[in-house]
Formats: sequence, C-alpha cells, structure tokens
Amino acid sequence: MTRILAIDTSSAWCSVALSLDDAPPLVRHQKVSAGASQLLLPWVEELLSEASIELSSLDAIAIGNGPGAFTGVRLGVAVVQGLAIAAKLPALAVASLDAIASQLVLSPAFVSSGAHSFVVALDARMGEVYWASYRTTQNALPQRQGDIHLSAPEGIDLANIEFLAGSAITEFGERVFASIPKTLASSHLDSEIGVNALGVLACAQAMWSQGLQQDVHLLEPLYIRNKVAFTSFERSQQHG
Repeated sequence: MTRILAIDTSSAWCSVALSLDDAPPLVRHQKVSAGASQLLLPWVEELLSEASIELSSLDAIAIGNGPGAFTGVRLGVAVVQGLAIAAKLPALAVASLDAIASQLVLSPAFVSSGAHSFVVALDARMGEVYWASYRTTQNALPQRQGDIHLSAPEGIDLANIEFLAGSAITEFGERVFASIPKTLASSHLDSEIGVNALGVLACAQAMWSQGLQQDVHLLEPLYIRNKVAFTSFERSQQHG
C-alpha cells in the first residue's frame, strides 16, 4: 500500500489529505479565500503528527497543479517542491478537473443518475471555462476523454453527455444551459462540487500504481490559458 500526502490550493479552499496504507485518509478542508498560505504547512504538520509519521517516510506528495486560481496553484506547487526536495520524495501532479471527476462518480446524485458520460466545467474567469469530458470505467476512477479545454461557456461539447458538474453552471447560467441537451434533467447537474484533496489523493494513488510519479524538480503548474496562448503564438509563427 502507499503513503501519500495530497495538497490542493487551486480554488478558494485549502485542502490537505494524508493516506497511510489501509487506514481512512486524514483530512483538512476549509474555505479560506486568500488564507491558504497560513494554513497549509501547519495542517501538513498536524496530519503527520496525528499519524505519528515523518514526512520522509511517505512514498510521494501529490499536488493539484491546476488549472485554477493562479496564485493558489503557484502556492501549492511551491510548497510541494519545498517539502518533496527536503524529504527526497517524488511528486504526483493531478489536474484539478480529474480530481473533481474522481469525487463526482462517488457522489449519491451521480450514482443514482446511472450516468456514464459526463463533463466537468469550471469557471476560468475572464468569461471562459475550463472543461473536460469523462467516461466511467469498471475501475474506481473515470477516464478523461482528451485534453482539458478552455473556451467560452457556449463552447462546451455536451453532445451525448449524461451529467454536468462544476462551478461553470452557477457562474454562467443560461450561457451553459443553452448548450445542455434537453434530455439532461436537473437531477443530473451538480454545481456545488469542487476540487478536494481527497480527489487529488484518489488520482494520485492510481498514478502511483502506474509508476507515473515524477522528479519534483520537473513539477510545474498546469496553466491551460497560457498553453492556449502559446500555441496560438506558435501557429502565427508557422504561418508568418
């Protein structure tokens, strides 16, 4: 079994989880807005103390590396880099939408819906949304179908989707609903779910079993907006 510390500060929540072998994870999860920097390290110390384990005895540290709030993502990545380098541990980078998807499929509303294909869509500010499509699998974790996208709310591909989750539902209302299939009932919507260290942990455990840990020196925030802008620049250079 694995021993993984999972951290996420990519949203308005500060979230930390510690998983030790077969024991239930220890968790701290609180809405803090801009106060995550004051809570993060004390919470890590609390969980390690509660579990009576040293940081260096862990297998890896997982981080929700975005996309999300730039300041929060940078904070989380920087803290994990510091901890992992000091303890000589590898890192596991988990996309925020993947973490949400892993939590969603366990929720009573999703389970009772009988859905197999769904979209997670988050408010990306600047009138845009981050979104990705998923399908459930026989394993515990859903499978993302392609990349994480950045688009206008109307650009979300909801064809053949049976469930929709994420903050974009509340933030953009009718702009998202305009593209929702009429067959999608209100019971197949979850606007409240957000990223949680437990979701990061679930993804990280699967990644660890697949050998997907990485040298912490290679850890980087996942900035979808920057990636899109850079790709556009590359295209202009190719055609210039």
